[in-house]
Amino acid sequence: MTEKHYLIQEDTAQKKIDLEVMKPVQGPLAVDVTKLYRDQGILTYDPGFMSTASCESSITYIDGEAGVLEYRGYPIEQLAKQADYLEVAYLLLYGELPNRSQLLEFDHIITHHTMLNENLKDFFGGFHYDAHPMAIMVGVVGSLSAFYHDSLDINNPRHREISAHRLIAKMPTIAAASYKHNISEPIVYPDNDLSYCANLLQMMFATPCEQYQPNPLAVEAINLLFILHADHEQNASTSTVRLAGSSQANPFACIAAGIASLWGPAHGGANEAVLNMLTEIGDLSNIDKYIAKAKDKKDPFRLMGFGHRVYKYYDPRANILREMCTKVLNELADSNNPMFELALKLEEIALKDEYFLQRKLYPNVDFYSGIIYRALNIPNNMFTVMFAIARTVGWVSHWLEMMSDPLQRIGRPRQIYMGSPRRDFVPLDERS
Repeated sequence: MTEKHYLIQEDTAQKKIDLEVMKPVQGPLAVDVTKLYRDQGILTYDPGFMSTASCESSITYIDGEAGVLEYRGYPIEQLAKQADYLEVAYLLLYGELPNRSQLLEFDHIITHHTMLNENLKDFFGGFHYDAHPMAIMVGVVGSLSAFYHDSLDINNPRHREISAHRLIAKMPTIAAASYKHNISEPIVYPDNDLSYCANLLQMMFATPCEQYQPNPLAVEAINLLFILHADHEQNASTSTVRLAGSSQANPFACIAAGIASLWGPAHGGANEAVLNMLTEIGDLSNIDKYIAKAKDKKDPFRLMGFGHRVYKYYDPRANILREMCTKVLNELADSNNPMFELALKLEEIALKDEYFLQRKLYPNVDFYSGIIYRALNIPNNMFTVMFAIARTVGWVSHWLEMMSDPLQRIGRPRQIYMGSPRRDFVPLDERS
């Protein structure tokens, strides 16, 4: 860490202020402005926090210009090709890949925490029959603190770890139960003989009437999607979890807050928006018209699933998913489904059209994930729920990291006040 001088103009005088420059392991330098307001009475202004680092973290690194994503230093391409989701979950939680005995123990812990307290079943019954599964997720996850209050001492590292394990383990069970409630089918209990991803599919699609055998390719696709969605640095939902956690709220409340943030169509709902867009386009004969609409700045229509706020190059996760998307469509999907034809045609155009290439509007992870989920017969309203399951390990990893940070304090962004100046109260009868 070194020091650097910056000049700040104040009327006609120049005031010299010493600010420290932080040098990370990877990524751009950062100016430490923590004392700027305290010592000088000056705020920084950064709408959307596009140029502001809110914390130090050792979990995930992104280079949007180069299309790089790494978990704990491991390239996402290597993890996606060689790892199991629970291996990646262990890596995010503990900082290192597990050895065989560590993975077996972790797998056992997660598998044997998948059951929900039986009284939670009554909670699901309180939701309207057609409630959106994400609405149910927010409510049920937030309520877990009422059922598992035996380990809610956030100052106890062991309690924090137990809560993290419970959240990772129970999220698929809650998600599947939310889906079952939405379609008015009985809740299916988890099966400890199945893998994490196979168990989710079993709980979603099995019924008491008949056996269900998860398709190995479907399990492989879910495992890949979950790895790619496990974490993505300080995105909106992760920042929400950290902000909620900074007030020392319990971990279940923090993750419920993250789920609520993820629900937004600009964040976790983007893959659902891709399918809605394809539905709106409707037919291959309409593609040229909609491409023209997308290029027209005055037209409100936007092509969903193209471009990314962070990546200015091809989203590395999209590169990985593209191959799986083709595999799933070839082996599991109805090849005559017009929606898949539309998606493939849009992809073809985006990878050739100069308009998209110049603006670096490449297909992103949401474009392919939505298509894969649809091919696996997962309904649109469950897409963001699947995202929430995968991202839970990232959320709890950041929460654990934050809670052990000696510099952690309650989040309190400032503002630039632009309202009325001070004025006196006017009695009601004297107001014009």
